[in-house]
Amino acid sequence: MTNVPYADVIGDPIAQSKSPLIHGFWLRSLGLAGDYRRAHVTPEELAAYIARRRSDPDWRGCNVTMPHKGAVMELVDDPGNIRGTIGAMNTIVRQKDGSLIGTNTDAAGFYSPLAELDLDGAPVAVVGAGGAARAVLFALARANVGSVTILNRSPLKAMGLLATFGLKGEVVALDAQLPPVALLVNSSSLGMKGQPPLDIDLAPLPDGAIVYDLVYSPLQTGLLKAAEARGLDTVDGLDMLIGQAALAFELFFGASPPEGRDEELRALLTA
Repeated sequence: MTNVPYADVIGDPIAQSKSPLIHGFWLRSLGLAGDYRRAHVTPEELAAYIARRRSDPDWRGCNVTMPHKGAVMELVDDPGNIRGTIGAMNTIVRQKDGSLIGTNTDAAGFYSPLAELDLDGAPVAVVGAGGAARAVLFALARANVGSVTILNRSPLKAMGLLATFGLKGEVVALDAQLPPVALLVNSSSLGMKGQPPLDIDLAPLPDGAIVYDLVYSPLQTGLLKAAEARGLDTVDGLDMLIGQAALAFELFFGASPPEGRDEELRALLTA
């Protein structure tokens, strides 16, 4: 397709990404000419991929997924100081002069389903310490949550994140017992199709706790099934995925997603 604006989602692996379905649905609904594609990019190919796209006037940008959210920061401009705040980029936007600007729509996308809740002072647990965790912790810090417990396979890797975002709490091993938190977030790839399951005991959670899994393939993860069996409120990965995609779509194509079509979109994504 030539002379048609397009964007990509890049990652390794990438086959599981539902972003092309989301952006394609919005483009069709709005009657806009455009395309959105998957691009399998390995860590070794990342720099060359970014360099090629700079000279393509039809390329509007890309979403960035695992494992590139950190590495891509060294390859693009950072006027919003994403490097110094969230520390991970999930969206790259090409300017008309060929310069590339990196930003992060994950934080706002993550927080969108929680915006009506009062999390002020609430204790939280987060599984994982990668790029998605950075966006989650950035958003939680601005929600003024209470103590944050990070569960991670390598506690040392997660040690600096609490200080980075000005949060109080602790870092524990992945198999540690959960504290009785009001919100549990899985920001890791555990439970994703092709990845090991997230084996965690939800018994310590109080009855009013919320369990939020950023994984969306499968949509009904083992963690969410266990939470629902406990009668806990849950938030699935599509909420964050659609929320962050809406912000990126406007940056890529200069239009807001159509209003009132979310249920139709969710039906498409879960078909």
